[in-house]
Amino acid sequence: MTGNGEQLVRLLRHCLEESSSVEIDGLGVFRRRAGGYEFIPAGCPRVFIAYVLEDLDAAERLYDDFRRHGFDAWLDRKKLLPGQNWPRAIQQAIEVSDFFVACLSHKAIRKKGQFQAELRYALDCAARVPLDRIFLIPVRLEDCPVPPRIGREIQYVNLFPDWEEGVRRVVAAIRGPNIGPPQRRQSIVGEGPTQGVVGIRW
Repeated sequence: MTGNGEQLVRLLRHCLEESSSVEIDGLGVFRRRAGGYEFIPAGCPRVFIAYVLEDLDAAERLYDDFRRHGFDAWLDRKKLLPGQNWPRAIQQAIEVSDFFVACLSHKAIRKKGQFQAELRYALDCAARVPLDRIFLIPVRLEDCPVPPRIGREIQYVNLFPDWEEGVRRVVAAIRGPNIGPPQRRQSIVGEGPTQGVVGIRW
């Protein structure tokens, strides 16, 4: 095992001494068990939520709804760590996501900044996804125009006036029969202090 790998193992062991489990975002959860450690891979759909600051309350509500449905939702306010290179972290999160949910509102479509950059990058990622798969899911938070580049090709969902019905439709799209299951990493279970920590790449 390399020096970096040994450092990671020591860090995981230290964290597991303080807590019963350690979650590595996008990878899975390490848990203590009798005589060793267990790794449970992330197997649920990874959903990136894009929004503007003015719509934070709606984005956090959507995040909570997705988590309740068993999805691995990604929201910058919940996932970014102090000192992290946030532009690169957001780009990586979009790249590894199975779905990109864009929260559209009057503010979102008019405001310059990070939301527009995320939306453009998601469109680039969508161009590499097979045509029969859903990647970008636009959701309207209010009665606002849909950007022409999106509206010409992609069906949107309204989260108003019935939020629950809108979320139900988004969940159905993520779980839909035309969507292949997200790629699942192999489950690794080990008995020793360094078992179960194999092939982790940063």
